[in-house]
Amino acid sequence: MNKPIIILGNGGHASVLAEILILQQRDILGYTAPSEEANSYGVNYLGTDKIIREYCPKEVELILGLGTVRVSTVRHSIFEKMKRQGYTFVTCIHPKAIISHTATLAEGTQIMAGAIIQPHVQIGENTIINTGVIIEHDCLIGAHVHIAPGTTLSGGVIIGNESHIGPGSSIIQGVEIGKKTLIGAGSVVISNIGTSKKAYGVPAKEV
Repeated sequence: MNKPIIILGNGGHASVLAEILILQQRDILGYTAPSEEANSYGVNYLGTDKIIREYCPKEVELILGLGTVRVSTVRHSIFEKMKRQGYTFVTCIHPKAIISHTATLAEGTQIMAGAIIQPHVQIGENTIINTGVIIEHDCLIGAHVHIAPGTTLSGGVIIGNESHIGPGSSIIQGVEIGKKTLIGAGSVVISNIGTSKKAYGVPAKEV
């Protein structure tokens, strides 16, 4: 049975998730934020994240509405904190995404409209696959990753935990991106990039 959902956050990314949940006819209890803000979907303000403790972990699910524009540990920290308290996170998939039945999606994965996930792809927990992303066969995507809109990953690409792949990037087959690495918007990655690096350009080079 589907449980009521609490959205953590109320920014732009949270609004995209709210629309997906509404399309899926899920019950949204409300959102949490430091203070009450306008919400175009009429979602109720519950309070700060501390209010979540008033809901039994067995009776609700959470969805993390915080997006990222660079490498960040914030999503990872919030996810792990709530998991330690016994809460679970919704795996949220837009109905217009195309996902192979052989793909593996971990808890809290968020897949937006127009994304295509091909056979034998593995996606780690709390990872965002944003609008129009194409992930070809046999890619391995780590946990707490954000693959921004319009990105294309060819077959067999590996993305390390907490990395951020900027919008419109292309990564050729077999390339490995290390953990906590930022790939700049519009980059074309044709060789491996290490851990905790920044890389930009066509072709992408570490900076």
